[in-house]
Amino acid sequence: MKKSDHEILKSDHFPIFSPENIVKTIKCKEDIRKFVENEIFTENNKMKPTLFVLAAGMGSRYGGLKQLDGLGPNGETIMDYSIYDAVNAGFGKLVFVIRRSFEEDFREKIVKKYERKIPVELVFQELDDLPEGFSPHPDRVKPWGTNHAVMMGRDVIHEPFAVINADDFYGRESFGVLADFLSSLHHSKNAYAMVGYRVGNTLSESGTVARGICETDSDNHLTGVVERTQIQRIDGAVKYKDDNGEWVAIGDNTPVSMNMWGFTPDYFDYSEKQFVEFLKENAGNHKAEFFIPLVVNNLIVDKKATVKVLDTPSKWFGVTYAEDRPGVVAKLQKLADDGVYPSPLW
Repeated sequence: MKKSDHEILKSDHFPIFSPENIVKTIKCKEDIRKFVENEIFTENNKMKPTLFVLAAGMGSRYGGLKQLDGLGPNGETIMDYSIYDAVNAGFGKLVFVIRRSFEEDFREKIVKKYERKIPVELVFQELDDLPEGFSPHPDRVKPWGTNHAVMMGRDVIHEPFAVINADDFYGRESFGVLADFLSSLHHSKNAYAMVGYRVGNTLSESGTVARGICETDSDNHLTGVVERTQIQRIDGAVKYKDDNGEWVAIGDNTPVSMNMWGFTPDYFDYSEKQFVEFLKENAGNHKAEFFIPLVVNNLIVDKKATVKVLDTPSKWFGVTYAEDRPGVVAKLQKLADDGVYPSPLW
């Protein structure tokens, strides 16, 4: 009696076609497909700039983890909007610097959303991540500032990269101009950028703000940043309080730093060298912080790097004070209502 094709395939003469092996073969093909997809996914993003998000701060003035606060119409964080804009502008990888104390929460609420959209890395900023021979002051409780946070990316970032704060809304135009700049660098060194916001687009309705007022040359290269800790709009004009306690008016379009920078990997080497000097000079100061503008200013003064100030029409906003939260929620809702962003965002 002639066996059917089905019976022949099931027989011991053709074990590869047994139901069990067919399942294994299909699973193997699925694993291969996923592997190939992931390799293509990673390869396609290799030559694109990286977005480095500073998310280690604890939000002392705001009173909580601002980075995880859902402010958008569907619970989106401010980071969600930055990453959405960055992906659409052409960034190819995300790196977050956080504290280990909220790693689990961060992975669950933040990282999971992006893993299949863009490669994601986590690095950690801790007090004891110091050069050999140094240890934290026993009274120190906070990390070492924004440039120390940037240094945590040295082992995972090997391409031009942008640095932003996690809790600031920067706007799509800003990511566009910075992505264009970084994408043009290729293997360049010592050519950095800073997105210069127009100061009138960065104020808080809840109180004064601190801003780094930028000074530039005729080529729009940064020559210095002067930190002003009290800036607000008074009688229609933007003013800052100078060192003598006098209010000084400045133009609405005066460029200020909102901690949105573009660097190449050589910046890590400069940072590490300057950090050693910083620690020596501040051995007894348990509150000293190693900020990005400090390193950038030193490089400019020593003529080791140039920093292009990129103009943006974007309006910055963020939650500096708890009182800012309702206003930010309203602004994000309006952006969704006007169709500027999809809702939900992802």
